[in-house]
Amino acid sequence: MLRSMRMMAERGPRDSPQQFFEVLRAMLFYIDEFPEQLHHPKESDLLFPRVVRADPSVMDTVAQLERDHMSGEKTARELQHLLLAWELLGESRKPAFLEQCTRYVDFYLAHMKLEESVILPAAEKLLNDGDWKELDAAFEKNCDPLTGKYPPDPAYARLFTRILMSAPAPIGLGPA
Repeated sequence: MLRSMRMMAERGPRDSPQQFFEVLRAMLFYIDEFPEQLHHPKESDLLFPRVVRADPSVMDTVAQLERDHMSGEKTARELQHLLLAWELLGESRKPAFLEQCTRYVDFYLAHMKLEESVILPAAEKLLNDGDWKELDAAFEKNCDPLTGKYPPDPAYARLFTRILMSAPAPIGLGPA
């Protein structure tokens, strides 16, 4: 979703501004709704404490990830506002959106890389079957259509399908 959002922003509205802004709004809504509201709290409340208990040396990484979580929702909302300003107030607002979008995507990808390079390897090495059973049950409730791991929540599946079908090719399956 992040890379697709960046591609959409770089592509620009061209001759379909309504489609362009609709797709970007839906992408930002998805990011705000799913990872920020559902996924990150489970990491903060369930995964991170277990990993820190098992390996206190990851505490600095967890502290950084928690700071990211604390600012992520606000940053996503600011980006939504900048997009709306571009759409409603015109091209003079485009540079601010593009700059913030690039920063946000870079921030989020770095956040995910830190989780994948430090937290998940520690979790895989140190957590027991009971931990994984509880974590899997909690994260299964998220039902993110992007993971392909769990049956998606129908509302998020519709949102994801809407984004996929509306985003122009090659970003999605919509008209180029």
